Order: sequence, then C-alpha cells, then structure tokens
Amino acid sequence: MIKANPYYFDLSANYLFQEIARKIKQFKEKKPDADIISLGIGDVTQPIPAACIKAMVKAAEEMGSAVTMHGYGPEQGYEFLRQAIADNDYPSLGIDIDEIFVSDGAKCDVGNIQEVFSQAARVAIPDPVYPVYRDTNIMAGRQIEYLPCVREAGFSPALPKEKAELIYLCSPNNPTGAVLTKDDLKKWVDYAKENGAVIIFDSAYKEYITTPDIPHSIYEIEGAKEVAIELRSFSKTAGFTGVRCAYMVVPKALKALDAQGNETSVNALWSRRHSTKFNGVAYVVQRAAEAVFSAEGKKQVREMVGYYMENARLIRETLAAKGFTVYGGVDAPYIWLQTPAGMTSVALFEKLLNEVQLVCTPGSGFGTYGEGFVRLTSFGTRENTLKALERIGNLSL
Repeated sequence: MIKANPYYFDLSANYLFQEIARKIKQFKEKKPDADIISLGIGDVTQPIPAACIKAMVKAAEEMGSAVTMHGYGPEQGYEFLRQAIADNDYPSLGIDIDEIFVSDGAKCDVGNIQEVFSQAARVAIPDPVYPVYRDTNIMAGRQIEYLPCVREAGFSPALPKEKAELIYLCSPNNPTGAVLTKDDLKKWVDYAKENGAVIIFDSAYKEYITTPDIPHSIYEIEGAKEVAIELRSFSKTAGFTGVRCAYMVVPKALKALDAQGNETSVNALWSRRHSTKFNGVAYVVQRAAEAVFSAEGKKQVREMVGYYMENARLIRETLAAKGFTVYGGVDAPYIWLQTPAGMTSVALFEKLLNEVQLVCTPGSGFGTYGEGFVRLTSFGTRENTLKALERIGNLSL
C-alpha cells in the first residue's frame, strides 16, 4: 500500500478555521435557534464594488459571443490587469508587468511559492501567524524557527537566532493588527542580504493602513527587490473572497542558487511553476479586478474599507472603555483582544460562544505566542458589530 506524506502527521488534525466551523456546527445542533454572530473568520459582508459588478457583467456578455469570448488566457494574468496593477500599486517603484503574476488568492500563493525553493531551506515564521505560512512548510518537511511576536515589542517579530533562508512577514499583520515601520523592514532587508535569504512579504491588508509613513510595500525599502517577493489580494481590499483574485510580485533581480551553485532567476522558476500548475484566473474575474483601479472603483473601495475600519474603531474603543486590553484595529481590520487574567484563549472562545453566541478566533490557533489573546474581525455588518459589543458588555468575566 502506498505511504502517505509523513509530514502531514505533524499538522494539527484540522485547519484552524475548519475547527472553528466544526465547533459552531456542534453548538447549532444543540441550540438550533441560537442567533450566532461571528467576528471570528475574516470573511467580508459588504457587496463587491458596483464598478466591479458592471465590469463582470460586461465581460460575461463578451463570453456569450463567438466573436468576443475568451478561452484559455495567459497563466500569469491578462496584460490589462497586470498593467493596471503596475500603474496603480507600483507607479514609482519600478515594477514591470512581467514581474506580476495574477492568481486565485493570496492563500494559494503563500502555500505555493515555497515550492520553488529547496526543501532544505530553513524557514523563519512569526508567531502568532496566519496558519498557512506554518502549515504549508510543515507539509514540505522544512525546519521552522518561530519568531516571537510579543506585546513588549509591539508584536514585531524578532530576528532569527539561527540562519534563516526563507522568511515570512505580514504587515499589516494577521492576526495581531500590528504594522512594520520602514526601520523594521530595513532591518529585515539587511538581514536577508547578509544571509542570502528570501522574504515572502504579505501585504494583503495594505489598504487598511491609516498611520502616516507606514510602508504599503516592502519595495519602498532600498534593495528589497533583490531579496523579497510581495503578495497582495483583492479579497479584503474589494470584497473578492467569493470571487477569488490576487497577485504576487517576483522581481527579476531576485536570485537563488541552482545545484551547481550558479545564480538563477526566481522569477523564471516561478513562471515555470505557475504555467505548469495553474491555468489562470477567469477572464470575467480579471475584468472585475481591473475595475478596482478605475476612478469609480477606487472610490468604492475606499468607502468599503472605511466601513470596516469604522467597525474596527467601534470594537477597539468600546472594549477598551469596558476595561479590556486591546491591540490592532488602527491599521488593520483585526483587533487582538487580551484574555482576562487566568483565562486561556480557547476558554474565552467557548465562553463567548456558549454564553452570548459570539464567535472569535482563539489566539492559540495562530501559534504559541497567540495564547492569552483572541482575534476579532471588523468584517461583520454594522448591525452585528454593535450587537456583538452589547453582548460582550453583558458578559460576566
């Protein structure tokens, strides 16, 4: 009988959000009439921008005509979308469209990019962390060093104690809501240069940054194109969680070593992998993504982001006024809530679910240093956000 990949047995039984869904299902089976409000999983509740809907409809109509329909598109993405990304997201940073790869989600990119690097590469991952960084490298059998992100350091990850070759960073951070300054990022770029490492920089929440001078791209740091890959997504920017579209920048200046010790282009390696294993994002979806960068689309995205950030402000300020210790929610749609003294993150999760029918995400699911916190998202409706805050206020802790 064929053997299973042994590294899969190093994973927890369920992916974090699958486990939360399982517990919610169990609760609903016991109390089918319960009015459950979820501020746990970061799924959006507002409709995607009208400009995107208009573009999707037009593109769908094109697909209904033999003259204008589209079959297989370029695996790396249509030029019209990649050009829009380059012109709008990277106008002064010198990113070429051949360095931009369109995909069906940043989650997929996070998990797939590590395939082009040696399995022997030692990985450094912040803790707490978006679980996909961790789990996909466990699946690959890599050695991982977890970088503590603690309150005393503003939840900024410490440099590795042992030499790392592949580094994952996320700013604004999921789950803590913390951001990395230019000085923080320069420190990491310098480390990568000195140690021949590659940084995977996840900036999926860059539209939520409100603090001046916080970098929106790692390429704002001199020399970053030689050591960093950047991921971005339309999921939280434009509500595309159910539409699926993202993009990744792999600079041509980024190099790795082949088996003979010669430098080789990471861009070329990823292009080869991408074209082999991926058939491209649907034309209709890419036209919708292009519309995000129109004048109308930009306005509607700002309104959507503003809606969620007002939710974040309400959560942060209301909970702080009630005596809770909270972090995040200023430059990110996540609030990192410290649990009351002596209470674990799972215990608070269960108390909120069982007593007031409110769902959060236990911090321990994001890593060892997530213990003592739970994550709340601002992606709910305004009505449910206000109801959730009222319920927490009535909770006896």
